[in-house]
Amino acid sequence: MKLVAVTACPSGVAHTYLSAEALSIAAKKAGIEILVETQGSIGIENELKATDIEAADAVILTNNVAIKNEERFKGKPIVRLSAGDCIKKADAIMAQLEKKLGSKSMA
Repeated sequence: MKLVAVTACPSGVAHTYLSAEALSIAAKKAGIEILVETQGSIGIENELKATDIEAADAVILTNNVAIKNEERFKGKPIVRLSAGDCIKKADAIMAQLEKKLGSKSMA
């Protein structure tokens, strides 16, 4: 399974990066490929490419603040979560997505 995510928080600092890291670690543990873009106080980092989005089975977006360029994800299944939930419940989020989307091989 391949996922893309965009994390952001009101201040654009701690929770933006903590949620990105938590999602990346949980995905790796679950054998899920994920690319995470951060939209923080210094702007957009690790910006997702159109090909990354096209290849993704689903999109995770934090809902604490508006995500810039959200129209890029039109037509993709989108899961909206708080940055706090991404940090605290990343393993459970990955398990739920696998269950809901079915385990798709990364090979």
